Amino acid sequence: MKRKTQKTALVVEGGGMRSVFSAGVLHAFGAQGFDPFDLYIGVSAGACNLASHLAGQNDRNWDIIATYSSTPNFISAKKFLRGGHYMDLDWLWDVTMREYRLDLSRLFTKLRREKREYIVVATSAETGSALYLKPDAGTLEHFLKVSSSLPILYRNMLETGSEKATDGGIADSIPVIEARRRGAADITVIRSRPADYVKKGSSLTPLFSLIFREHTRLVGALKNRHVTYMEAVRFIQNPPKGVRVREIAPPPNTGVGRTTRDMDFLRALYQIGIVHGNEFIAHYKAKSS
Repeated sequence: MKRKTQKTALVVEGGGMRSVFSAGVLHAFGAQGFDPFDLYIGVSAGACNLASHLAGQNDRNWDIIATYSSTPNFISAKKFLRGGHYMDLDWLWDVTMREYRLDLSRLFTKLRREKREYIVVATSAETGSALYLKPDAGTLEHFLKVSSSLPILYRNMLETGSEKATDGGIADSIPVIEARRRGAADITVIRSRPADYVKKGSSLTPLFSLIFREHTRLVGALKNRHVTYMEAVRFIQNPPKGVRVREIAPPPNTGVGRTTRDMDFLRALYQIGIVHGNEFIAHYKAKSS
């Protein structure tokens, strides 16, 4: 393999249970020891998948999906209708930190030793802008929860320091432009949507204005989410001169949505992710040799 001369980045999109695809891709990366990246940026469930990958816990993402995330303890319409969370991050974080915690020491030793950077994306409730959070061992787990706290489906508003914040996908669902801003010229993106997916405005816009009336700029970001999403897609499809973007995306019609709990669909998409990950590695090595 040729010596790397450009800064490389790995960007992982969120998407709730759709991120089982990126879990599969990252499993393939970990199994083959494939890690040519200098910068990692993850959003929501994508950031969580990246954390397990960087910690060397190659089975953790699938195990958490199969054991915890796919159960009614986490995703429950009944719980939501009774005033609780549709996606109960409080329960999920408590149980996984107790029973299957990240290896924080290994994760941050790797980043420090290899001089690599890991960023978790959240959205400021005050400004509606993206927050690019650089975690340490004391803040990572909380930052991951903030990044994953999708409004409405999770009723609480969390904080990063003194600033209220929420799901990173609102302000920057696919932070490829941020990766470029940080100097990356060779960017790999793991999507949770098919490559040809076109995001449209939400029918829930009036509800956003009602629920988040105290956070008008956040409402603006929610209303504008499809615009910023498609800006990132256009960057992927037509990167600026001197920038290379490699995309790993799931096929259409996988049967998996943000709150899917069907294990047959989830397992199938996870396996598809592993296949795509292995194919990407083979192609990457062939092009770099």
